[in-house]
Amino acid sequence: MTRLAARLLGTAGAEGGPGSGRTPARPHMEPWRGTSVQVCGLWPLIVGGVPPMVGVPLGPAVDGQGYLCADHISWFERGLISAPAAMVLALNGVGKSSLVRRMVIGHADMGIHAMVLGDIKPDYVDLVEALGGQVITIGHGKGGINPLDAGNIAEAADLLSDHPAIRDELLKAAHERKKNMVLMLMHIQRKSFPGDREQTIIDEAISLLESRGGKPALVDLLGIIRQAPAELRMAALDRGSDDRYREVTEELEVTLEALLRGRMGKIFAARETTPMLTDRSVVFDVSSLQSEDDSLQAAVLLSCWSYGFATVQITQALADAGVAPRRYFNLIMDELWRALRVSSGMVDHIDALSRLNRQVGIGTIYITHSMVDFMALATEEDRRKASGLVERSRMLILGGVTYREIDLLRGLFHFSDKEVARLTGWNAPGGYDDFNQCALPMPGMGRFMLKTSDSPGITFSIDLTPEEMILSEQSNFRWERQA
Repeated sequence: MTRLAARLLGTAGAEGGPGSGRTPARPHMEPWRGTSVQVCGLWPLIVGGVPPMVGVPLGPAVDGQGYLCADHISWFERGLISAPAAMVLALNGVGKSSLVRRMVIGHADMGIHAMVLGDIKPDYVDLVEALGGQVITIGHGKGGINPLDAGNIAEAADLLSDHPAIRDELLKAAHERKKNMVLMLMHIQRKSFPGDREQTIIDEAISLLESRGGKPALVDLLGIIRQAPAELRMAALDRGSDDRYREVTEELEVTLEALLRGRMGKIFAARETTPMLTDRSVVFDVSSLQSEDDSLQAAVLLSCWSYGFATVQITQALADAGVAPRRYFNLIMDELWRALRVSSGMVDHIDALSRLNRQVGIGTIYITHSMVDFMALATEEDRRKASGLVERSRMLILGGVTYREIDLLRGLFHFSDKEVARLTGWNAPGGYDDFNQCALPMPGMGRFMLKTSDSPGITFSIDLTPEEMILSEQSNFRWERQA
């Protein structure tokens, strides 16, 4: 892991520190002519500032003014941004995954573990394996995920016996995650959110299962609802009538049965999710589901996100209590649009899951194609909340986009005419080399703009190293053409 990261950092072209080599920034001066009255304040010749050399080395500035080092965790720690969250937003084929892989490798050298919570394409499996990380495979006949598995909560509770306040808070958080995960799956299955009565029944049923100990699964939730204990009958307001209870819970049983079999297969019938290792990078490989129904993909992604967030939260709580070492994580949430477009209200669940990054040592990267993904949501409330995900991502990294995208982004940051021309120009199609009889890459291949405020953005290009080219086999041919 360290050798791979060292090779990346050594060949990417970013130097810093005494005796480290050539200067990281070269003066870039444009010729200007004016009277002594107009230009007297410019002497001696003033060169514009370069971006701070803080974080993962990403690539040289497009304008030739230095080399950009940046990532949302490092910049947050130095006070350059107010939250350790980033949004990578660009159309297909411009190198979003290559950019994020670069951050993963740089973070590995810093001791920050990547948690790729659902890799559909897959873009990160080979990289995580090369870094000595863990690959958890989810798919039909490959591996499942238990919606009621909130990580190693039982072991954590035992370790926190001398810290009752932290223990109780963690147990409550685990309960809420289990409940919300079941409600999310029901929402996806039905295309509508469960009503108040069903929410109350689910809440009480999970509490009963927790009181019995062990690791309950979704089939146990269905079983206890069918058993109709007094606590659930009270939650269902059956008025002492068994027939009324059966009537109230019938649709709930139907939905849970569908999640255990139906179009979801048996992915959510698993008794246990493969435990995540917290001392290395982890990727959930869900690539076998890329041709499956959108609803199934969204359900699996949300489950992986929930399980990953739960595991990280437990690890941080143990570190807060001083019973485990402090770990640092970067949570990568790719294909965000798949979950958002399933049904109205999904953005609420994603927003609830994502609020973990305010805790120490946790960063989040959201990756999607376009702000249009957010604006295409069914209701104004959903669109506003989805835009809030971008607003809370204090580091915005943009690739080639359309003019329509710029209009939506202007609600977040100011964009000059030059910035607009550059971003939309990167979206132009590639040409064709008649002499060599081969296609040329699009102008925006591997080029991005970093925005953190209304100030001018920093444009840079990704220069892949040979090791990255090997690990990026699927996209490798595009970079070879660029070279």
